[in-house]
Amino acid sequence: MVEILLIRHGETAWNAEKRMQGHLDIGLNAAGLRQAAALGHALRHEQLDVIISSDLQRALQTAQAVAAGREMAVATDAGLRERCFGVFEGLLYADLATAHPHAYAAWKARELDVRYPPGVNKAETLREFSARALATIGRLAAAGAHRKIALVTHGGVLECAYRAATGTSLQSARDFDILNASVNRLHWTPAGMQVAHWGDVRHLQDDLLAPGALDEIDR
Repeated sequence: MVEILLIRHGETAWNAEKRMQGHLDIGLNAAGLRQAAALGHALRHEQLDVIISSDLQRALQTAQAVAAGREMAVATDAGLRERCFGVFEGLLYADLATAHPHAYAAWKARELDVRYPPGVNKAETLREFSARALATIGRLAAAGAHRKIALVTHGGVLECAYRAATGTSLQSARDFDILNASVNRLHWTPAGMQVAHWGDVRHLQDDLLAPGALDEIDR
């Protein structure tokens, strides 16, 4: 069994203003840097075999805070990136319905195989994204002889992992939290994953999440 600490990155300016990120490379804002530092402090005594991050800077900055004070480099893996949303990326959530009504309706309906129009990047379908995220987690968990690993990633990846571990359909409405700078513990075996503890943000009690941060998962 491998214990996975699945960690969502800290807050960005685009999180705070509810702007979709996807594959666009946005760094942490001041609140996110404080969250990452608090996270690293909370995990300072946790024995980790490896720290692997998405290659997008908001995740990498968070992972580097976890690695601070350890004799351990942060590895990156593009498979841990957020879902690519194509033309949605860079837009405010509030503007999606007006700008792209048909794609917005498909997004809200959680249609598995709809590909939104391209923007800077080509969009992934929800089914493609989930398959990519879960395959990456499985590949990283199975690599080497690790017993405990930290994967620093994005809200969509956390959502896919939770749904897979609990047998929750990709198409059902989300009824669980996806929190900035949260620690989410899963147990992985080749047979699948189980959730051990979800949404731990006790380390953020003195640095509360920005208003509205829980309304939407990071995109």
